[in-house]
Amino acid sequence: MCKNVNKLLVANRGEIALRVIRTAREMGVATVAVYAEQDRNAQYVQLADESYVLSGDTYKDTYLNEDKLIDILHRSNANAVHPGYGFLSEVPSFAEKVEHAGAIWIGPHPQALVDLGDKITARRVAKAATVPPVPGISEPVRELRTLLDFAHTYGYPVMMKRTDGGGGRGISVVNDDDGMRRFYMNHDAMQGGDLDEYFIEKFIDKARHVETQCGRDRFGGFTVYSTRDCSVQRRNQKLIEEAPAPFLPSEVIEQLETYSRRLFERVNYIGLGTCEFMVTPQRKVYFLEVNPRLQVEHTVSEEVCGLDLVREQITIADGGHLTPAPEPRGHSFELRITSEDPATNLTPSSGTLERIVWPSGPGVRIDTGVETGDTISPKFDSMMGKVVITAQDRAAAVARVRRALKELVIEGVPTPASLYERVFSDDEFTAEHGHAFDVSTKWLERKYLSREPASVRAGQPASLSAGIADASESHKGPISESFVIEVNDRRVKLTVPTDIVNNLMGAGRARVAKRPTQPLRGQGLHAVETQKTADSGRSGVIAAPMQAVVTRINVAEGQSVAKGDLLVVLESMKMENYVYAPVNGTVTKIFVAPATGVEAGETLVTLDVDGAQARDKSGAATAGKAGAQ
Repeated sequence: MCKNVNKLLVANRGEIALRVIRTAREMGVATVAVYAEQDRNAQYVQLADESYVLSGDTYKDTYLNEDKLIDILHRSNANAVHPGYGFLSEVPSFAEKVEHAGAIWIGPHPQALVDLGDKITARRVAKAATVPPVPGISEPVRELRTLLDFAHTYGYPVMMKRTDGGGGRGISVVNDDDGMRRFYMNHDAMQGGDLDEYFIEKFIDKARHVETQCGRDRFGGFTVYSTRDCSVQRRNQKLIEEAPAPFLPSEVIEQLETYSRRLFERVNYIGLGTCEFMVTPQRKVYFLEVNPRLQVEHTVSEEVCGLDLVREQITIADGGHLTPAPEPRGHSFELRITSEDPATNLTPSSGTLERIVWPSGPGVRIDTGVETGDTISPKFDSMMGKVVITAQDRAAAVARVRRALKELVIEGVPTPASLYERVFSDDEFTAEHGHAFDVSTKWLERKYLSREPASVRAGQPASLSAGIADASESHKGPISESFVIEVNDRRVKLTVPTDIVNNLMGAGRARVAKRPTQPLRGQGLHAVETQKTADSGRSGVIAAPMQAVVTRINVAEGQSVAKGDLLVVLESMKMENYVYAPVNGTVTKIFVAPATGVEAGETLVTLDVDGAQARDKSGAATAGKAGAQ
């Protein structure tokens, strides 16, 4: 079926690797999988025609190791590479190595990756294509005065964004002059910072995140397969996506498609990609970025356009014509099923999948790469799968999501399923009962996740400590346990307070088969972490709240810090977490370095707290509260 692509190396893992392998098999293309030791028994590895191990225990050693992947490309005699999403999918050097090896790169040419991969150069491309970006300065800013002048001109809040950021990483929201000064001091080059890697944008409040799934072939053919709304986010990462984007006037849809075509033509884009925009309540459309690859949420576009987008990618890379998108049919939602705990502000977790029951029936599609017994490792992505629900219109799709969530069962790790049930019963999201659709990019955090951050007190990431604070004030673990029993031959679900269950178990008055608890970081997280939080504040020992990789250190040994100052930035499961100073003090020792992997509870930094208290008594000013960035 393909003229040129006959053997495809899939340079990725999990559900997207499985997704690509399935389509390649339908097209008669042989496949080659790669896997780290943790993925040895994964389904995608077993389904591929050939599989090669990537030795190592980190992303850098395995799925981000360009040389190892090129070596496997040669050893397997594959003649094409599909990078999936994430990992090396947007890395120009890897695309160049693939092409230099004589293989076909399933994606845009390397120069397009260069033009669009850096957020500053992407802003310049947009301006050249007469597509308006979010108001900002399209170059790194070294002077604090320039940053303050921009903020005073456009008003707070503003965003400081890393040029190489993505997926919610490298974004800091600044709300006032004091916050801007703190950000500047924490990232100033005199302190070993990375201010040259940041630029400033106006924070567009209450706007929707709307994107277009686009394709362009080497003959100049262009199409928009569908629009999507991806406004339900936490920490700037998407949780729920839908297609087509609902409640958009026709003139906005036309503008989105025109802007998308201009962007693709400006860089001679060949392949599939996504143009992302902010749409304000006043119907203004601002360019955000182009993702030059397939995205996690491509599934909802497939459902409403009726095309296999991986097949489209391979066909275009093979030299063929794209398929023009038909008019959208029906409505589709994607729910990302991650190992994140709604009880702790969606903190990433890990553990063993003890039971999985996916929903099924009409209009239900499951994209997953995990099975019962698999271990969700904190070393890799927290997403276990995607539940994709499609129906004839949005109202019917909402009802189908509710039904599907009742069928979904995952035990062993936490998931956002209970949060999704609340969202799909919220009139502001469903637009039922006469309510208008009122969802912007911060809606979920404001309504369901935002709590007073305990990071200032505890030196912990606000995303984690907010949940800890809530748990410590209300309860230390689940307040009830549920069991299925039979009463007069009728199946009944019985919910019993946990303290009663514990008393019964302890007294031996009943034998109760409790449902499996969450291993590793599930059950018992609240009590353990609350104690760690208190200890860290008293002792001056700042510990890692989770297994993660250190991405940035913002202080030096001997440096004085104020309560709320940013100390260390961690990355866990593609999420940035910020560790703040719980008290005033002096940094006595730094135990980690950038790119260091740390375990939960491992010491990051120690502070001389006594010196800080003495400084407090002398009348030194302390920093105000520091929220999640």
